[in-house]
Amino acid sequence: MLRAACSDAASQQDLVLLLQKPIHWRALFDLADYHGVQPLLYQRLSSMAELIPADEMCALQQSYQTNLHKAMLLSLELIRIHDLLCGRGLKVLAYKGVALAQTAYGDIALRHAGDIDLLIHASDFPRIRDAVQELGYTPHTRLPESQERAYLKSGYECVFDGTAGPNLLEVQWAIQPRFYAVDFDMDGLFRRSVTVPVAGRPMQTPCAEDLFIVLSLHAAKHVWGRLIWLCDLARLMKLPKLNWSLIAEQAKQLRIVRILRVGTLLANRILGAPIPAAAEASLPQDAAAQAFAEEIEPSITRETLFNVESFEYFRLMLRLRESNADRLCFLARLILTPGPGEWEAIQLPALLSPLYRLVRLSRLTARLLRT
Repeated sequence: MLRAACSDAASQQDLVLLLQKPIHWRALFDLADYHGVQPLLYQRLSSMAELIPADEMCALQQSYQTNLHKAMLLSLELIRIHDLLCGRGLKVLAYKGVALAQTAYGDIALRHAGDIDLLIHASDFPRIRDAVQELGYTPHTRLPESQERAYLKSGYECVFDGTAGPNLLEVQWAIQPRFYAVDFDMDGLFRRSVTVPVAGRPMQTPCAEDLFIVLSLHAAKHVWGRLIWLCDLARLMKLPKLNWSLIAEQAKQLRIVRILRVGTLLANRILGAPIPAAAEASLPQDAAAQAFAEEIEPSITRETLFNVESFEYFRLMLRLRESNADRLCFLARLILTPGPGEWEAIQLPALLSPLYRLVRLSRLTARLLRT
């Protein structure tokens, strides 16, 4: 039922037939919540409410209204942050969250509202950190200045707690941590950005082509474990003016064609999303990508999340890469790039900071041996 509700390929009649079968509604709602697709479930079922028990339809409607309320609050808060930063000459891109809901779904109510995400230039981080503190946001983890400079090179995001709750704001100066060895051109992403209205306020956000690549990488990092990530890709794949040649060109430069191919295949296999002819022509056929999609699909439908610190996970990330050079780069960065965990584990004077690589190696080895 949930896959059909999230799929444009499923007709109204398909859903009617499914509703005639016994449904464990509480389990369905829990599943929708896990996969972040409750708003889409409500959208599809609201037109056939007479076929659904009244209490269950009321519960589904309440969850939809709760998400809408949160999306509106996040939109207003995003506008407040955006206006402050732009007023100080700081460039930011609204990313994921309500901006993605507007771009891909045309309605902020149709995507699960979680937090506020902004893409920034790394060089602007100190000014942005200080500016948002004026609005009540504080870094979830505070780093000394020297470690902060190192983290801006090796990490990719800083999470801020707000007055309305923890982890409410995320600012990112890269798409992924450095060890994933996908060095996205952030300056190009800013140059190609487009304007979208969020709660009536125009904001810059990544263009649809960049967004497809970025969301493909994000889904792959989490092994495509939730339906919402595939729904996002499916919605973007439907855009009639999506420039697949540009997507393919960037994917080839970043050497992530296989990752994009797996994402499109999973959106097709699980949600019935058609793969556009232009995508088929631009993204080369890859037997390994087909095998990956077949391997990973059961883990998505069984709601099996990968342990992202396990040997199995890192082995999978290596297999997704297209060349031995990229695999070696991934491994070298993974093993030798220290971060907050290493800095918190042991305090070393600045002159001995290169030894944090050894701390990283020992901690990573210990984690892998435990899994």
